[in-house]
Amino acid sequence: MSLKGNIVFITGASAGIGAATALAFASEGARLLLAARRAGKLAEVASLALQRGAPSVYSIDLDVRDHRAVQNAIDTLPEEWAQIDVLVNNAGLSRGLDKLYMGKVEDWDEMIDTNVKGLLYVSRAVVPGMVVRGHGHVINMGSTAGEITYPNGAVYCASKAAEKAINDGLRQDLLGTPVRVTSVDPGMVETDFSLVRFRGDEERAAKVYKGVIPLTPEDIADAIVWAAGRPAHVNIARISMTSIDQANSLLFDRKS
Repeated sequence: MSLKGNIVFITGASAGIGAATALAFASEGARLLLAARRAGKLAEVASLALQRGAPSVYSIDLDVRDHRAVQNAIDTLPEEWAQIDVLVNNAGLSRGLDKLYMGKVEDWDEMIDTNVKGLLYVSRAVVPGMVVRGHGHVINMGSTAGEITYPNGAVYCASKAAEKAINDGLRQDLLGTPVRVTSVDPGMVETDFSLVRFRGDEERAAKVYKGVIPLTPEDIADAIVWAAGRPAHVNIARISMTSIDQANSLLFDRKS
């Protein structure tokens, strides 16, 4: 199915998987509606997307944790951007790597507010329009962490388990409509994820990827675009993907 001219809304589009996904859809000729908190970085991605082939880009400075801001952003879109064809719920993060009983409440709040409530807020604002128009595809960013909890990551893993439940529940609730719902669940991907988790500690973040070949943001973007490009009657419910050096969220083959 051609994606040319489709309006693709991507949250967390300023870096990592979100930015790579924007560029991948740009190469397909899609129109891009990009949202993130870092306006400067988002402008850089928008410029690159235009170079890659996107016919137009519309950027929104948006924090998905603010449900009023999310709803207002969708309600006030220019008419030519209002009919969203594909939603990529990519915004998400992890904070800290602590034992649950020693975790920081502010870290828990940030993860739950972004990964769970932000996903809900954006979906609630966008999906009704898809139902009315009889066309649309919601692609949610999951994780292998939502399948198997790893030590010191209980709350992040719980947020991704919630994404799995929300994704599957949304697909059930949309049964009887032409709107498709997909979860893309990667394992280790080398982005700023660990840098954000450890609040800028580059040395600690680098150790996460030591001895393994991780996935790249482009790998995930390729899977997202592939799912979106299936024929309209085909719904890819879930894509679980890891590098060859990872079996699940607990098992890695680390070379010395």
